[in-house]
Amino acid sequence: MAANRYLFVALFLLVLTTQAVQATPKIQSWNTDNGARVLFVEAPELPMIDIRVVFDAGSARDGDIPGLAMMTNGMLTEGAGQWDADKIAERVESVGASLSVNSFRDMAVVSLRSLTDKKVLDQAVETMATVIAQPKFEQAALNRNIQALKISLRQEEQSPSDIASKAFYKTMYDDHPYAHPSNGTKESIPLFKREALKQFHENFYVGNNATLAIVGAVDTEQARALAEKVIGSLPEGIKPAAVEEVSVEDEIRNNRIDFPSTQAHLYIGMPVLKRGDPDYFALYVGNHILGGSGLVSKISNEIREKRGLAYSAYSYFSPMKDAGPFMIGLQTKNSQVGEAQEVVLNTVKEFIEQGPAEEELKKSLQNITGGFPLRVASNGKIVEYLAMIGFYELPLDYLDNFVSNVNKVTVDKIRDAFQRRVKPGQFSTVIVGQLSEG
Repeated sequence: MAANRYLFVALFLLVLTTQAVQATPKIQSWNTDNGARVLFVEAPELPMIDIRVVFDAGSARDGDIPGLAMMTNGMLTEGAGQWDADKIAERVESVGASLSVNSFRDMAVVSLRSLTDKKVLDQAVETMATVIAQPKFEQAALNRNIQALKISLRQEEQSPSDIASKAFYKTMYDDHPYAHPSNGTKESIPLFKREALKQFHENFYVGNNATLAIVGAVDTEQARALAEKVIGSLPEGIKPAAVEEVSVEDEIRNNRIDFPSTQAHLYIGMPVLKRGDPDYFALYVGNHILGGSGLVSKISNEIREKRGLAYSAYSYFSPMKDAGPFMIGLQTKNSQVGEAQEVVLNTVKEFIEQGPAEEELKKSLQNITGGFPLRVASNGKIVEYLAMIGFYELPLDYLDNFVSNVNKVTVDKIRDAFQRRVKPGQFSTVIVGQLSEG
């Protein structure tokens, strides 16, 4: 047993060393016969493979039934082909594989990790393919998932952070599909009918709407065969039209929600950034200095170090297919929320006007580029990047050029990008806490 443990450690270190040296893996790409885009990286260091299938079938595609995309995706592993949920789990676990599903605003995801031994991989891939193409959507399983969702929604009603997050997206996006909660609402639950789920699956789980990422110890020929096995039984279908464009009103939106908590949750921000936006790197590096680098950021320094208003305060950009949010968040005493809000806004406005200092930029660039090899230091991380690159139609050399694009960022570029894209006069603000103490 000890020998096996040492062997595993040695292999793990070999993988890290090899990938750190290579840093940016070579990406191959092609399309399956039914139209799915495939991105593949050969990684022979360990006899393992990661496969991720991404569909443009996130909550932005819910239509009039909030939560439909997530419920459909979650039901995939609740029964498919001739198997119920227990049999699916048994087939996966018996060969030491893992199979998971997940859903976000832009995308629905099905992921598999398996050893590459033929017998093992064949069973794991067959299970994945069946789950994707032949979900049963049985009423009994649907009823169980609906009951679990009801419990989850009731718990969220007692969580000020959940209330604030949902209210923030609603305030910020108004009637855009990004506004409604991905997991649904109490009002949408009665609309989760079998036929609705089956129709959603038929519309969106098709070849032309799929991106498949493969990373592991297989060659190109094997990867091509695997891609066809995983996704080949799906009909070609039609790629859906683009989600409607996000419109940003030239006004400040405020939403204060009374909640009996000792601390207030404060979210501030606005829609800003699409994936692939030419301003991405300037905004990303700039935000690293403003609020994205933990306790050493400008926002954290003003809020935490100088005034002790909160333990942590942060900001980030979340690029999506259409304009994803720039968001600032913190929690503080109800009595201090007004002061915290003012400090945050003043810090942001000053940063927009002046940009960072040269020394701040230098440290930020060193931090980002120095940590980059860890971003691609495992097959699991690489397959996430591949899925993102394919889904958002980023260039195949995205990883190759990441460090150089970061290093091209200057103080002037940061200041220019923030002045053009981040508008405090268009910020949405959500505060959840006791109104009497604010």
